[in-house]
Amino acid sequence: MTPVRVLLTGSTGFVGRAVLNRLPRARGADGQGVEVRAVARTVPARTVPAGAGERAGVEWVRADLSDPASLHGAASGTDVLVHLACRVSGGADECERTNVGGTRAIVDEARRAGVRRIVQLSTAAVYGPGPHRGIPVDGVVPAPVSAASRTRLAAERIALDAGAVVLRPGLVLGPGDRWVVPALGELLQRVPARWDGGHSRVSVVDVDDLARLVTALATAPDGGAVAPGVHHASHPVPVRGGDLMARLAELDVLPSAGAEDWDWDTCLARLRETPGRISERQFALLARDHWYESEEIWRLTGCAPGPGPLERLAGAAAWYREHLRAG
Repeated sequence: MTPVRVLLTGSTGFVGRAVLNRLPRARGADGQGVEVRAVARTVPARTVPAGAGERAGVEWVRADLSDPASLHGAASGTDVLVHLACRVSGGADECERTNVGGTRAIVDEARRAGVRRIVQLSTAAVYGPGPHRGIPVDGVVPAPVSAASRTRLAAERIALDAGAVVLRPGLVLGPGDRWVVPALGELLQRVPARWDGGHSRVSVVDVDDLARLVTALATAPDGGAVAPGVHHASHPVPVRGGDLMARLAELDVLPSAGAEDWDWDTCLARLRETPGRISERQFALLARDHWYESEEIWRLTGCAPGPGPLERLAGAAAWYREHLRAG
């Protein structure tokens, strides 16, 4: 049987590594194997994802989204584009060049090659500051405030015009997370208390569960149940902020928030008194309500969402402890 041939961008990134670990071991709808062409600016020395076995070879292509000419021919002979690469920080020009220009270039390559399906990873951060409570897709008008989020929203439009399935996860946890849990650790030092009672609810997904979802979409048969368009891609059950902090303390990843409970105004005042890397806007993203209806995509793909990100944290705790010590 002819294998499903997947072109994967962002293959060395946080989510991309998890997807690359799954795709070569997956099976298509008819039981055929999956071949992966992985795009990266720097091809790693190891050309087989950890744990996949030597049979699961990956074809690597050296290219850079910020250099559209380097992508020429990358999609030739492939069936599916899984576009995960993006800039999540940096100046407006850098984000525009990679997120908008790079997306346009790789989508154009996919269309020229006759790719039949596109799956793109975006972010719920395109909705802006919030608070947001249980909203459906575009239940509020997207209002991104950072250059990265603004250009990722623009990249969505390019992919959607090509008939893509676009995924908007909330916070992503797991091995390789260098933003969420490290940010919580910094914030706990600057604001050493329970934040506004710990009652906030946030949409979260474990990186490996997200990778399973991406893999299911990439290998689904033509005409599957997931129509092109935007879909939220977090675990269906939002996580309470206090429960997340308690779980991280229980696993000895972060210290306990202690018994003091500060209202939001007090938290902000303390944050402003103690300079740091995490902004007030980012603090609100982590510590106030930001949750989005996410049941539908799991149901449509027939992909079980798993036990939830708090349960998954035990498997990531050792990685987090080592990463935070090194930092």
